[in-house]
Amino acid sequence: MQQKERYQRLIDYFERTMPVAETELNFGSPFQLLVAVILSAQCTDKRVNMVTPALFERFPTSEAMAEASVDDVFALVRSVSYPNAKSRHLVAMAQMLQRDFGGEVPQTLEELVRLPGVGRKTANVMQAVAWKRAAMPVDTHIFRVSHRIGLVPETAKTPCAVEMILTKNIPSERLGTAHHWLLLHGRYVCQARKPKCEECGLREVCKYFAAGEKAAAKAEKTSNGDKKALKSKKTSEKLA
Repeated sequence: MQQKERYQRLIDYFERTMPVAETELNFGSPFQLLVAVILSAQCTDKRVNMVTPALFERFPTSEAMAEASVDDVFALVRSVSYPNAKSRHLVAMAQMLQRDFGGEVPQTLEELVRLPGVGRKTANVMQAVAWKRAAMPVDTHIFRVSHRIGLVPETAKTPCAVEMILTKNIPSERLGTAHHWLLLHGRYVCQARKPKCEECGLREVCKYFAAGEKAAAKAEKTSNGDKKALKSKKTSEKLA
Protein backbone atom coordinates (compact mmCIF):
# COMPACT_ATOMS: atom_id res chain seq x y z
CA MET A 1 0.00 0.00 0.00
CA GLN A 2 1.32 3.43 -0.94
CA GLN A 3 1.76 5.97 1.87
CA LYS A 4 -0.65 8.40 0.24
CA GLU A 5 -3.37 5.76 0.24
CA ARG A 6 -2.63 4.77 3.84
CA TYR A 7 -3.02 8.36 5.01
CA GLN A 8 -6.22 8.84 3.02
CA ARG A 9 -7.74 5.63 4.36
CA LEU A 10 -6.87 6.72 7.90
CA ILE A 11 -8.42 10.17 7.43
CA ASP A 12 -11.54 8.69 5.85
CA TYR A 13 -11.90 6.21 8.73
CA PHE A 14 -11.64 8.81 11.48
CA GLU A 15 -13.86 11.32 9.69
CA ARG A 16 -16.50 8.61 9.61
CA THR A 17 -16.06 7.21 13.12
CA MET A 18 -14.79 10.22 15.10
CA PRO A 19 -15.96 13.42 13.36
CA VAL A 20 -15.59 15.37 16.61
CA ALA A 21 -12.29 14.87 18.41
CA GLU A 22 -11.22 17.21 21.19
CA THR A 23 -8.93 17.36 24.18
CA GLU A 24 -10.12 15.55 27.32
CA LEU A 25 -8.53 18.16 29.58
CA ASN A 26 -10.89 20.55 31.35
CA PHE A 27 -10.05 24.27 31.22
CA GLY A 28 -11.69 27.67 31.04
CA SER A 29 -9.02 29.86 29.44
CA PRO A 30 -5.74 29.60 27.50
CA PHE A 31 -3.85 30.02 30.77
CA GLN A 32 -5.76 27.16 32.40
CA LEU A 33 -5.20 24.98 29.34
CA LEU A 34 -1.47 25.68 29.54
CA VAL A 35 -1.44 24.72 33.21
CA ALA A 36 -3.35 21.50 32.49
CA VAL A 37 -1.05 20.52 29.62
CA ILE A 38 2.05 21.09 31.74
CA LEU A 39 0.53 18.90 34.45
CA SER A 40 -0.39 16.20 31.92
CA ALA A 41 3.21 15.39 30.97
CA GLN A 42 3.69 11.68 31.75
CA CYS A 43 0.38 11.75 33.58
CA THR A 44 -3.18 10.85 32.58
CA ASP A 45 -5.73 13.49 31.64
CA LYS A 46 -8.10 11.82 34.09
CA ARG A 47 -5.74 12.48 36.99
CA VAL A 48 -5.09 16.07 35.85
CA ASN A 49 -8.83 16.73 35.69
CA MET A 50 -9.08 15.55 39.28
CA VAL A 51 -6.64 18.16 40.59
CA THR A 52 -7.32 21.20 38.39
CA PRO A 53 -10.75 22.21 39.81
CA ALA A 54 -9.25 23.06 43.20
CA LEU A 55 -6.11 24.49 41.58
CA PHE A 56 -8.08 26.78 39.27
CA GLU A 57 -10.40 27.85 42.07
CA ARG A 58 -7.39 28.95 44.10
CA PHE A 59 -5.30 30.29 41.19
CA PRO A 60 -7.61 30.98 38.22
CA THR A 61 -5.26 33.40 36.40
CA SER A 62 -1.57 33.89 35.77
CA GLU A 63 -1.67 36.90 38.08
CA ALA A 64 -2.98 34.77 40.97
CA MET A 65 -0.53 31.91 40.34
CA ALA A 66 2.40 34.30 40.03
CA GLU A 67 1.72 35.34 43.65
CA ALA A 68 1.61 31.72 44.85
CA SER A 69 4.39 29.87 46.61
CA VAL A 70 5.66 26.62 45.14
CA ASP A 71 4.51 24.85 48.30
CA ASP A 72 0.96 26.15 47.86
CA VAL A 73 0.81 24.80 44.30
CA PHE A 74 2.48 21.53 45.28
CA ALA A 75 -0.20 20.88 47.90
CA LEU A 76 -2.85 21.01 45.18
CA VAL A 77 -1.04 18.96 42.51
CA ARG A 78 0.84 16.46 44.63
CA SER A 79 -1.05 13.47 43.15
CA VAL A 80 0.19 14.06 39.58
CA SER A 81 3.52 12.73 38.32
CA TYR A 82 6.63 14.78 39.17
CA PRO A 83 4.72 17.27 41.37
CA ASN A 84 7.83 19.02 42.68
CA ALA A 85 9.17 19.98 39.26
CA LYS A 86 5.73 20.83 37.90
CA SER A 87 4.93 23.07 40.87
CA ARG A 88 8.13 25.03 40.27
CA HIS A 89 7.42 25.27 36.55
CA LEU A 90 3.86 26.51 37.06
CA VAL A 91 4.84 29.32 39.41
CA ALA A 92 7.81 30.36 37.26
CA MET A 93 5.66 30.18 34.11
CA ALA A 94 2.99 32.44 35.65
CA GLN A 95 5.64 34.90 36.81
CA MET A 96 7.14 35.07 33.32
CA LEU A 97 3.70 35.66 31.82
CA GLN A 98 3.25 38.60 34.17
CA ARG A 99 6.73 39.95 33.64
CA ASP A 100 7.19 39.47 29.89
CA PHE A 101 3.75 39.01 28.32
CA GLY A 102 1.34 41.25 30.19
CA GLY A 103 -0.23 38.27 31.93
CA GLU A 104 -1.42 36.70 28.66
CA VAL A 105 -0.33 33.40 27.14
CA PRO A 106 1.72 34.16 23.99
CA GLN A 107 0.51 32.63 20.75
CA THR A 108 3.72 31.93 18.84
CA LEU A 109 5.71 28.73 19.14
CA GLU A 110 8.92 30.65 19.69
CA GLU A 111 7.49 32.60 22.63
CA LEU A 112 5.68 29.64 24.16
CA VAL A 113 8.79 27.46 24.41
CA ARG A 114 10.50 30.22 26.40
CA LEU A 115 8.12 29.54 29.26
CA PRO A 116 9.26 27.22 32.09
CA GLY A 117 7.84 23.73 31.69
CA VAL A 118 6.86 24.30 28.05
CA GLY A 119 8.48 22.24 25.31
CA ARG A 120 7.59 21.90 21.65
CA LYS A 121 4.80 19.39 22.27
CA THR A 122 3.08 21.59 24.85
CA ALA A 123 3.47 24.65 22.64
CA ASN A 124 1.91 22.77 19.74
CA VAL A 125 -1.01 21.69 21.93
CA MET A 126 -1.66 25.33 22.69
CA GLN A 127 -1.53 26.15 18.98
CA ALA A 128 -3.93 23.34 18.05
CA VAL A 129 -6.37 23.48 20.96
CA ALA A 130 -6.42 27.07 22.22
CA TRP A 131 -6.17 28.81 18.85
CA LYS A 132 -7.28 26.08 16.39
CA ARG A 133 -4.15 26.44 14.30
CA ALA A 134 -2.52 23.84 12.04
CA ALA A 135 -0.20 22.06 14.48
CA MET A 136 0.68 18.46 15.26
CA PRO A 137 1.75 17.90 18.88
CA VAL A 138 3.47 14.52 19.17
CA ASP A 139 3.20 12.77 22.51
CA THR A 140 4.01 9.14 23.38
CA HIS A 141 0.65 7.90 22.05
CA ILE A 142 1.03 9.61 18.67
CA PHE A 143 4.67 8.56 18.40
CA ARG A 144 3.72 4.91 19.01
CA VAL A 145 0.63 4.85 16.80
CA SER A 146 2.38 6.57 13.89
CA HIS A 147 5.10 3.93 13.86
CA ARG A 148 2.77 0.98 14.35
CA ILE A 149 0.37 1.94 11.59
CA GLY A 150 3.25 2.82 9.30
CA LEU A 151 2.60 6.53 8.92
CA VAL A 152 6.27 7.20 9.52
CA PRO A 153 9.40 5.14 8.83
CA GLU A 154 11.48 3.47 11.53
CA THR A 155 14.13 6.12 10.93
CA ALA A 156 11.82 8.77 12.45
CA LYS A 157 13.26 8.33 15.92
CA THR A 158 12.27 11.64 17.54
CA PRO A 159 8.93 13.35 18.19
CA CYS A 160 10.07 16.26 16.03
CA ALA A 161 10.84 13.93 13.10
CA VAL A 162 7.40 12.32 13.44
CA GLU A 163 5.79 15.75 13.63
CA MET A 164 7.44 16.87 10.40
CA ILE A 165 6.31 13.76 8.49
CA LEU A 166 2.73 13.89 9.76
CA THR A 167 2.53 17.60 9.00
CA LYS A 168 3.73 16.96 5.46
CA ASN A 169 1.18 14.20 4.79
CA ILE A 170 -1.97 15.40 6.58
CA PRO A 171 -3.86 18.39 5.11
CA SER A 172 -3.29 21.49 7.24
CA GLU A 173 -7.01 21.94 7.91
CA ARG A 174 -7.06 18.43 9.45
CA LEU A 175 -3.88 18.61 11.52
CA GLY A 176 -5.36 19.70 14.84
CA THR A 177 -8.17 17.16 14.66
CA ALA A 178 -5.79 14.44 13.43
CA HIS A 179 -3.72 15.03 16.56
CA HIS A 180 -6.72 14.07 18.68
CA TRP A 181 -7.60 11.15 16.39
CA LEU A 182 -4.19 9.56 16.81
CA LEU A 183 -3.90 10.42 20.50
CA LEU A 184 -7.30 8.97 21.43
CA HIS A 185 -6.70 5.92 19.23
CA GLY A 186 -3.47 5.30 21.09
CA ARG A 187 -5.05 5.90 24.46
CA TYR A 188 -8.04 3.59 24.04
CA VAL A 189 -7.31 1.15 21.19
CA CYS A 190 -3.66 0.96 20.11
CA GLN A 191 -2.42 0.78 23.68
CA ALA A 192 1.24 0.38 24.51
CA ARG A 193 1.26 -2.97 26.30
CA LYS A 194 -1.59 -4.76 24.57
CA PRO A 195 -3.11 -3.12 21.49
CA LYS A 196 -6.75 -4.04 20.88
CA CYS A 197 -6.22 -5.13 17.28
CA GLU A 198 -9.38 -7.23 17.28
CA GLU A 199 -11.55 -4.12 17.62
CA CYS A 200 -9.44 -1.72 15.56
CA GLY A 201 -10.95 -0.40 12.35
CA LEU A 202 -7.51 0.38 10.93
CA ARG A 203 -6.29 -3.22 10.73
CA GLU A 204 -6.31 -3.30 6.95
CA VAL A 205 -3.88 -0.37 6.70
CA CYS A 206 -1.77 -1.16 9.78
CA LYS A 207 1.77 -2.49 9.31
CA TYR A 208 1.91 -3.72 12.91
CA PHE A 209 -1.21 -5.86 12.43
CA ALA A 210 0.02 -7.15 9.07
CA ALA A 211 3.34 -8.18 10.62
CA GLY A 212 1.51 -9.99 13.41
CA GLU A 213 -0.68 -11.84 10.93
CA LYS A 214 2.37 -12.86 8.89
CA ALA A 215 4.20 -14.09 11.99
CA ALA A 216 1.14 -16.09 13.10
CA ALA A 217 0.79 -17.69 9.67
CA LYS A 218 4.49 -18.61 9.66
CA ALA A 219 4.22 -20.11 13.15
CA GLU A 220 1.19 -22.15 12.13
CA LYS A 221 2.96 -23.39 9.00
CA THR A 222 5.99 -24.41 11.06
CA SER A 223 3.74 -26.15 13.59
CA ASN A 224 1.92 -28.08 10.85
CA GLY A 225 5.27 -29.05 9.34
CA ASP A 226 6.50 -30.35 12.69
CA LYS A 227 3.31 -32.37 13.16
CA LYS A 228 3.65 -33.84 9.67
CA ALA A 229 7.29 -34.76 10.31
CA LEU A 230 6.40 -36.39 13.62
CA LYS A 231 3.61 -38.40 12.02
CA SER A 232 5.97 -39.53 9.26
CA LYS A 233 8.58 -40.56 11.84
CA LYS A 234 6.04 -42.64 13.76
CA THR A 235 4.92 -44.33 10.57
CA SER A 236 8.50 -45.19 9.68
CA GLU A 237 9.10 -46.64 13.13
CA LYS A 238 6.05 -48.88 12.80
CA LEU A 239 7.18 -50.15 9.39
CA ALA A 240 10.62 -50.87 10.79
